[in-house]
Amino acid sequence: MTKIFHKISYLPEFEKDIKNLKKKFRTLDEDLENFIKYQLNLYHKQKIDNQGVFPIQGLGIENPKIFIAKKFACRSLKGKGCHSGIRVIYAYYEEGDTIEFVEIYYKGDKENEDRERILRNYKV
Repeated sequence: MTKIFHKISYLPEFEKDIKNLKKKFRTLDEDLENFIKYQLNLYHKQKIDNQGVFPIQGLGIENPKIFIAKKFACRSLKGKGCHSGIRVIYAYYEEGDTIEFVEIYYKGDKENEDRERILRNYKV
């Protein structure tokens, strides 16, 4: 895989989230790779906004910037395309060109991101 970002990492809670979701959505590892390769590359590197990634407002965190991706194509959810209902929360450190995945969830199981988790990991 082409290296797009300097570093990509995962919080332990994210790894737990994805492990649980993979029981239901078996293509998730590959889907996440494609998400990084296409969606995050477009948004952060090519500065093309396809209305799929949004900064999360009201956290009081300056750096890193925290984003929610609302367009995430999951091949396990046939016929849904990028409107799969899977949400990805991640932090982007612009200076270090680093992506850190915070949370992944399915809208059918959970309504919103875990703001407590975000604040616990990034609030100074």
